[in-house]
Amino acid sequence: MNSSFSKRKIQPFIHNNQIDMSQYVQKEYSSYNDFFTRHIIEGQRQIRLEENIFIAPADSKLTYYPITENIQLKIKDSLYSLEDLLQNAELAKQYHGGICLIFRLTVDDYHRYCFVDSGTKEKDCYIQGIFHTVNPIANDYYPIYKRNSRSYSVLHTDHFNDVIYMEVGAMMVGKIVNHDLQSFQKGQEKGYFEFGGSTIVVLLKKDIIDVDEDIIRNSSHHDETRVLMGEKIGIKKRKAMLK
Repeated sequence: MNSSFSKRKIQPFIHNNQIDMSQYVQKEYSSYNDFFTRHIIEGQRQIRLEENIFIAPADSKLTYYPITENIQLKIKDSLYSLEDLLQNAELAKQYHGGICLIFRLTVDDYHRYCFVDSGTKEKDCYIQGIFHTVNPIANDYYPIYKRNSRSYSVLHTDHFNDVIYMEVGAMMVGKIVNHDLQSFQKGQEKGYFEFGGSTIVVLLKKDIIDVDEDIIRNSSHHDETRVLMGEKIGIKKRKAMLK
């Protein structure tokens, strides 16, 4: 997808997915990945900058989960407990009673993502993907166990306590490209997915935000909610504002 030969895939993809290219910076793309990581025109996404508003980090389909002790999260066709997801039992415990937001990007979405608040960031933690197969019958291979590569960091945000922000890729972590930043502003670009990366997971601690009712209602019916980068998806709890 980085080769110049991949350019021939661009126009059929735009046509088949009915992508409105008027939203994006016009340029001649050098490869399919160059197109896939295209920049949106400034002003095409309104970033809600109010301190008490929690925003979507990306154009995506959103699912909400309350974090219970035995939570099972379905991400890219794999099931994870919170401890499995983070590979850190102590950190996972800090988010029991909180909320998990899963933002699923599809191939036609804008694949750059932003910070949900201002603050500082700990270093990224990379977890390599796993894919095992068995061979019960000669020459027939069946996948039995898969874990996607992922990268996460703890964000010490100014208004929403410590937020875990995770990007999930395919089997290769190289599909996730994060900028080298220690401090950041709300709405600032955090990074982007190349072809093969497509999910963001955000974890918040207990009693930090109230998620919008339509998102909770849709999720309770196993329906995703379409959101755009920068739009409101929740509001800081009053008790958190008084602390």
